[in-house]
Amino acid sequence: MEKTVKLAVNAGIGFGAKITAPQLISLAKYIKEDSEVELTTFQQLYIDVLESQIDVVREEFEKVGLKIYPVGAYVKSLRTCGFCKGAEEEGMPVAIELNNRIAGREVPWPLRPAYTGCQNACGEPLVNDIGVIKVKDHFDLYIGGKATGENARTALKLREGLSEQELYQTIELLLDVYKENGKRREAFWKFISRFGFDQLQEAVSI
Repeated sequence: MEKTVKLAVNAGIGFGAKITAPQLISLAKYIKEDSEVELTTFQQLYIDVLESQIDVVREEFEKVGLKIYPVGAYVKSLRTCGFCKGAEEEGMPVAIELNNRIAGREVPWPLRPAYTGCQNACGEPLVNDIGVIKVKDHFDLYIGGKATGENARTALKLREGLSEQELYQTIELLLDVYKENGKRREAFWKFISRFGFDQLQEAVSI
């Protein structure tokens, strides 16, 4: 029997978590009748495809705007809010660029980033590993949020008033530090506690 591979599929960064009809049709072509599709809390669908079909699937999905990411210890695709005031005002181009830069990067444990276009924080940036809030023309960066469990906690503000480029550079540095210094299977919030928040602030200074 041919080996199957699990893929994480996302409909792209846009106005909320929506899937178009062409995207659904493309997905259905590669889902067997007896298989299940898992919808994650991070706006991703997990599907199993035959290993021999991966290149074909990737090409077809790209044509309809579906993005494919690896499953496992990687940075997840960016969780977003609904961008209720429009693409430019809420910073959708920044969200798209940030996702392109970090989603799929290998890390010690699955890492969940979130972005919201205003201080209402509908994208839940304060309860995820990395959270970005757009404040007027700049960005505040939070880290170490945890949404579940008895030790659930709100993220800590790492930087405020960042420009677009400063935001990208700081998060990329942050991921580099985590990958180089994090232990295998060490969740990001645990890494922050062990490594030290103040030391991490210093390590990502630009």
